[in-house]
Amino acid sequence: MSTIGLALLIAVIALMYASVGHGGASGYLAVMALMGYAQEVMRPSALLMNLFVSAISFLQFARARHFRWNLFWPFAVTSVPMAWIGARITIDPLLYKRILAVCLLLAAARLFGLFGKADDRRSSLSIVPAMAIGAVLGLASGIIGIGGGILLSPLLLVFRWADARETAAVSALFIFVNSLAGLMSAMSNGERVSSDVLVWVLAAVLGGLVGGHLGARRIPELRLRQLLAVVLALASVKLMLP
Repeated sequence: MSTIGLALLIAVIALMYASVGHGGASGYLAVMALMGYAQEVMRPSALLMNLFVSAISFLQFARARHFRWNLFWPFAVTSVPMAWIGARITIDPLLYKRILAVCLLLAAARLFGLFGKADDRRSSLSIVPAMAIGAVLGLASGIIGIGGGILLSPLLLVFRWADARETAAVSALFIFVNSLAGLMSAMSNGERVSSDVLVWVLAAVLGGLVGGHLGARRIPELRLRQLLAVVLALASVKLMLP
């Protein structure tokens, strides 16, 4: 694939993920793996693009008044240090990716309404369970090289802690702080970004600007849930691939 073709693909991934408050790391990782990039450059490169796209998406959703601080901090306070630790762990991720793929697929099915209709009622968030969940998601995101929003989003919706746009806003900032911790840890551990990353970042920023605007202000609530389900299903398929 040409440099321009790869940049366009990254822009499309960023647009799609940013529209639901995600940074796109799982998509970037899949593309880099298919293109044959070395594992030691994949994780920091994906996290760097994640930083830009998640920041853009967060600003778009926050400006549209969808961000809730009290829904964000209980998850983030434990996820950030665990993301730092996770980024320093090198393991064979095959089994973990298979389990994660199944979880994402089940979450996508729930958002599509296969396990019952979507419920717009709200449930209160308990601090201690949220902190425990944040720690687990932070560790997992650091190990794999993602921001963790693709894991947090379905939980926020399935347990009725937030609506789709609030979920996107919280997930975007959650991804940003975890990506920053993971990137700093990975690079201090000797990992380096790809030499092509500047072109990728530019493409991701352009896609993220469009996707964040569409998600925050243009796409209806139901369509946003469905789009998130599609994103989760695609990520599941990518994780199942060898």
